[in-house]
Amino acid sequence: MHLKDPICAVATPPGKGAIGVVRLSGKGALEIGARVFRGKDPRGMKGGRFTLGHLVDPRTGEAIDQALLLVFRAPRSYTGEDLLEFHLHGSPAVLRRAVEALLAAGARMAGPGEFTLRAYLNGKMDLAQAEAVLALIEAEGELARRQALRGLEGALSRRIEALQGKLLDLLAHVQALLDYPEEGVEPHEAATVIREALGEVEGLLAQARASALAQRGARLALIGAPNAGKSSLLNALLGYERALVSPIPGTTRDYLEAPLELFGIPLVAVDTAGVRETEDPIERAGVERALRIAEEADLVLYLADSSAPRPTPPPLPPRTIYVATKADLPPLWEDPRYLRVSSLTGEGLLALKARIREALLGEGGEGGVFLSDRQKEALLRAKERLEEALTLPEDLMGLALEEAVQALNALLGRDVTEEVVDRVFRNFCVGK
Repeated sequence: MHLKDPICAVATPPGKGAIGVVRLSGKGALEIGARVFRGKDPRGMKGGRFTLGHLVDPRTGEAIDQALLLVFRAPRSYTGEDLLEFHLHGSPAVLRRAVEALLAAGARMAGPGEFTLRAYLNGKMDLAQAEAVLALIEAEGELARRQALRGLEGALSRRIEALQGKLLDLLAHVQALLDYPEEGVEPHEAATVIREALGEVEGLLAQARASALAQRGARLALIGAPNAGKSSLLNALLGYERALVSPIPGTTRDYLEAPLELFGIPLVAVDTAGVRETEDPIERAGVERALRIAEEADLVLYLADSSAPRPTPPPLPPRTIYVATKADLPPLWEDPRYLRVSSLTGEGLLALKARIREALLGEGGEGGVFLSDRQKEALLRAKERLEEALTLPEDLMGLALEEAVQALNALLGRDVTEEVVDRVFRNFCVGK
């Protein structure tokens, strides 16, 4: 693949729409634009300007559509190259003919993520920012959008670069200790710097789970005995009636899923069958499925009716919040582990949502940045090397510090193999 030749692709989603955008970038893009555009010559336009004209087939001169042409001059463009955008009517037929016209004029089809790949190669962004671009495109919840945007704007990159600066300064002192022992650093100074760096790395890793949940969403299982108020609480969390509510125990024999968004995270809440001993084979199958759903969920709400005799909870995973339901009725029991909630009056509902947020996101999760699996792996390698450096005398910690810096370099996309870069960009859509 030649990474300087002109490339083109549709940049908007497939299907019909009011507007469709076709991108053209690379060496010779302005000349190709002049061959397919009737109106103001793009070669004479300043960057950041637009003009109205017609997109035409360069082979026949036939008009394909009216077009708004935007011109961006290198290096002040998304890719760092000369880049043109044709804003057309969003008809599949129009966009298909537009791409055909650009191909006939000398462009080639872009590969997946090739526009962003060129931005990375031309120094417009690092690899961490490029991965944030994909995360922003794929964001379904508000938290995922915010975290990805912070990553795109360089929040993670700045933290990593500051961390690298500290480690490189320490590495220089360690090297000086070997060459000029009288100019070395004191042992406690080296350990302090390494511990601070470890704290920064561990702080980022602590945000990895919140980042993953923000991107993929989370499953919230509602578990409890029959008539514990699971369906009522589900409806209260949703804000509308989704589950059938009945005073007859055992109404729910299978599970019921409902999507919702809390704190910017897309959740799937699962109302399960009441958990109790039963001889009914259908109900027993529902109980077994409920316990399996609880085991696989990201978070479990175990519900117990506080106005009825207290049940014994089944074995539950550690990620469980205990809820005493029907708080509007006189309680028969109390337990500090249980959060009192009334789905009827709303008592305790805000506190429950806050507890769910804390359990899913942890401290600082909402203010964190997007972290891909690749970035998490790089941080784990850096953590291991820093922990190793702490166990070594100063004159031997240089290699471990170098490897920690290399891991952080890989996170930003410096000194990485072509295979790593290909792995990042193969998941992008064509046109981005």
